[in-house]
Amino acid sequence: MAGRRILLINPNSNEATTAMMVAIATFAAGNSFDVVGATATRAPRMIVSAEALEAAAPEVEEIAWARSAGCDGIVVAAFGDPGLAGIKAAASLPAVGIGESAMFAAADNGRRFGVATTTPLLKAKIDALPEALGLRSRYTGTRFAAGDAQELMRDPARLREALAGAVEACIAQDGAEAVIIGGGPLGEAARELQPMFTVAVIAPIPSAVARIIRLIGAREAD
Repeated sequence: MAGRRILLINPNSNEATTAMMVAIATFAAGNSFDVVGATATRAPRMIVSAEALEAAAPEVEEIAWARSAGCDGIVVAAFGDPGLAGIKAAASLPAVGIGESAMFAAADNGRRFGVATTTPLLKAKIDALPEALGLRSRYTGTRFAAGDAQELMRDPARLREALAGAVEACIAQDGAEAVIIGGGPLGEAARELQPMFTVAVIAPIPSAVARIIRLIGAREAD
């Protein structure tokens, strides 16, 4: 499958975050696919509110239409999956979001799962996702890292420590058997946290890459 291409859309306007997510996605894809990134320009550098998440959707859809030529699949790389429904409704390419992909991966084999993240203003959006995916009975809730999301992003060690506390709460207080690190910009922290726990810590970007590759393969097999 050499030469195949995945378009990764960052709904946040931080190009450094896009580069980080593309690097994680490229590693997850192995040698089979190239991953190209596209960054929103009208959104904040980090989406931390429901209003900003909703406002990001139209531009994500615009990027998909403008950049999808020559691509085999699309990944929306913000945890609330903004714009994904519109892309799925209109695009001929397979498309996934990192939020839905992580939840499907976390719920594998009937596991109960929680989410650890940094954005309390997105709680209602996160809570709505397992309901929409038919996973409500397996969802144990979301725990939030102590501290301001944008300040934590500027201090990777503090971010990792704060997220570890949220993961621990998901496990010890909520009974989660898998914990998702809820956010594209948290991709590096997710990778660092995985070996720290005996339960599965789910990184959304690799989950989305694995899912889009399966969908591309299924489409080609039809």
